[in-house]
Amino acid sequence: MVEALLKLMDHDQAVGQVFNIGSNQEISILSLAERVKELTQSASEIVYVSYDEAYEEGFEDMPRRVPDISKISALVGFRPKMGLDGILESVIDYQSGRRADATD
Repeated sequence: MVEALLKLMDHDQAVGQVFNIGSNQEISILSLAERVKELTQSASEIVYVSYDEAYEEGFEDMPRRVPDISKISALVGFRPKMGLDGILESVIDYQSGRRADATD
């Protein structure tokens, strides 16, 4: 993703534009929670919170989020190099290292 940012910084047509940078892989929040539990070997319980409890009155969230990366792909040739599992493993490794450092 850093490479994509550098390419955008060097491209005149990117000035003033907004780009999605990431994966266009769709996953539900429940499936994501289950995948994180599996990768971390966590016994944590997945707790369901109602929409009304999670958000203040009047807040409207998108029912689906699927980033459209066609704009950045067309401009600078960006394609995700890492899948969801790779990203999750990277974050888990980083956070595990931070916890270990905090206990030293």
